Amino acid sequence: MFAKRVNEIQPFRVMEVLARAAELEAAGHRVVHFEVGEPDFATAAPIVEAGRRALAEGHTKYTPATGIMPLREAIAGYYEAAGVAVATQRIIVTSGASGGLTLLAALLLDPGDELLITDPGYPCNEVFARLAGALPRPVVVGPNDQFQPQESDLLAAWGPHTRGALLASPANPTGAMLSRQRLHAICRALQQRGGFLILDEIYQGIYLQQHTAEYPTGLAVADDIYVLNSFSKYFGMTGWRLGWVVVPEAAADAVTRLAQNLFISPSTPAQYAALQAFSAEAQAIHQQRVDAFNQRAGLLVQGLQQLGFRIPVPPQGAFYVYVDISHTGLDSGEFCRRLLDEFYVAVTPGADFGSHDAGRYVRFAFTTDEASMRLGLARLQQALSAWGAA
Repeated sequence: MFAKRVNEIQPFRVMEVLARAAELEAAGHRVVHFEVGEPDFATAAPIVEAGRRALAEGHTKYTPATGIMPLREAIAGYYEAAGVAVATQRIIVTSGASGGLTLLAALLLDPGDELLITDPGYPCNEVFARLAGALPRPVVVGPNDQFQPQESDLLAAWGPHTRGALLASPANPTGAMLSRQRLHAICRALQQRGGFLILDEIYQGIYLQQHTAEYPTGLAVADDIYVLNSFSKYFGMTGWRLGWVVVPEAAADAVTRLAQNLFISPSTPAQYAALQAFSAEAQAIHQQRVDAFNQRAGLLVQGLQQLGFRIPVPPQGAFYVYVDISHTGLDSGEFCRRLLDEFYVAVTPGADFGSHDAGRYVRFAFTTDEASMRLGLARLQQALSAWGAA
């Protein structure tokens, strides 16, 4: 009755955890949320006000499929401030990063092709490959390599049907980043194979260790890669559903035709609102929130380590901690289920991000306030004592 690809798509487990948490909250329980990758901060006021103005001024019609030119120019200016020149015709505004990945999968993958992705990695990545009729090919990454692949890992996984790789920096669920040196080596290796690189940078800007020169945008390393970004994370516009991709100049026309047919255009009010995301006032707010994430990361990492959890690679960016729970004696799925049902603390199991060592790891998101995080850590201590794992 349904297409075969539907049977190949696994549930997005974090959404199932979130749904169960909502049930418990409806029953009157106070749930501490460490599961969802959505900051608790509201969209910055200058952006919200720009959205209101856009509606009041009647900016509710279709725009060009690639986005309004002022926004594309603002994105180009954002890269220019980081020392990277990007022509506006290479910038395609999209309906969220998911819309961008849909476009790139349609552009680059044919049925039967293979796309290299990391294990662990963002769980929906393989779905975009399958929508194009391609197959995801996981590449295991672990703590010995800082949860990022070496060029040798990609070359070892490369097969006759492999066409390219999809990587992320900072990465979900680990917060790991690709250094300039490693990214350069990866780009060189893929070029030797005639392959492409899609680099997911949706957490760019949320740096927890201040070494931005060592961990630049991929466009500072190679000009012929495909870069994905979003207004959701650093810019705090999750529900506005707006992102962008930067493509090589030769791909701009083809991506434009795909965008015209698949999406018509991104949200018009969201685009006008996003113009203010780059304003000095909004940027100051964004940086204050990055500072808050740094504080939260320190609190959570220290609190978890004091409870006996091992964090093999402290996060460098984003707002996640990938945590080894093996000392509890529980599988990550059981750990997360019991922690939520018995102690009302929501955490995401490692199985949401791949299969390698998935039973050993869980992801904590520090996207909630410090008081809630302290409550969650206290409940976690209670859980460990009750389970005899303290």
